[in-house]
Amino acid sequence: MKFKRRVFLEKGQLDIAPLIDVVFLLLIFFMLTSSFIFQPGIKINLPKALTSEVIQRENLIIVIREDNSLHIEERPVSQEELNSRLEIAAKESKPILIKADRKASLGKVVEIWDLCRVEGVQKISIATSPKR
Repeated sequence: MKFKRRVFLEKGQLDIAPLIDVVFLLLIFFMLTSSFIFQPGIKINLPKALTSEVIQRENLIIVIREDNSLHIEERPVSQEELNSRLEIAAKESKPILIKADRKASLGKVVEIWDLCRVEGVQKISIATSPKR
């Protein structure tokens, strides 16, 4: 005697709503815990300040290293090249961000600041790291 199997395979559906919830929560977690402030590759030790704030716009970044050498966009520049870059930045109304090492000469920082003012740059900022 031959018996017939009456097994029906039903195609199931995965409920992806919980998976979407988990992925969404992970996305929010990583967005809130990550830092979006990127600094250029030149290693400098910024001074600390209590009243510093985050700048959100595009800046021309001038880096003054410990030995008072000048860098723009991670490459060393001469005084003449700095003057021409500042002149272009003034025409474009681009703000300047000065990142000076803690051990850099204050005279060099003031010299760069004054040069920015002479070239007509209106917005000049000095980078600091938050005091903890």
